[in-house]
Amino acid sequence: MTRTGTARKTTRKIVHIDEEKCNGCGACIIACAEGALKIIDGKARLVSDIYCDGLGACLGKCPEGAITIEEREAEAFDEEAVKHHLAEEQKAEASLPCGCPSTAVHEFDRRGGAVSHDADHQRQESRLANWPVQLRLVPPTAPFLQGADVLLAAHCVAFAHPNFHADLLDGHALLIACPKLDDFEGHLAKLTQVLKQSDIKSVTVAHMEVPCCSGLVHLARQAAKASGKDIPVDDVTIGVEGEVI
Repeated sequence: MTRTGTARKTTRKIVHIDEEKCNGCGACIIACAEGALKIIDGKARLVSDIYCDGLGACLGKCPEGAITIEEREAEAFDEEAVKHHLAEEQKAEASLPCGCPSTAVHEFDRRGGAVSHDADHQRQESRLANWPVQLRLVPPTAPFLQGADVLLAAHCVAFAHPNFHADLLDGHALLIACPKLDDFEGHLAKLTQVLKQSDIKSVTVAHMEVPCCSGLVHLARQAAKASGKDIPVDDVTIGVEGEVI
């Protein structure tokens, strides 16, 4: 056992991530209760040795087999540091910029005709019925969530699927998040709050066919379980050419 400054080091078991195998899906992030892992530059990475207990709860969640347990010299697991780390993460997630128009809650009346015609072309009207749509910005008790069927969509879906509004968004409250590049721990905590505090009827996850995008489904199901409510979670997969798979 050695000491470097104030950090105590010892040879112990700790997770190892093979970056070549990791596809950034984020399944391991959700499985790590200590918040020791984050998606950084599209890959899962260990934030700090002191947050990893080495028990390997994340191993079985990795679809690529990119995570193993190795034995090496590392700083000792620090339970108090983990509690502080998780508290800081939750505090950062809860704080929203005051006065910013992007956080003002709006509901839109989308009843009536969704499509208008003229002699030359057909124009589809927006079916977006709420604002904001970014998961991070939506208050857990927003009025538009009460009794709603929620569509949780990956950012790329609306660009890839040509009939996104008519096929997927119509009749749903919209939340969007990126399962690869966004803060998984923060999104999991926020979605869990939303499901706990709002009377949501169902969640449909719309994601792309690429492997990393399936992390959004894992996130939604984990949040539904953590909410303690029986909320059905379905998923719709969109191909990179825009088709529903």
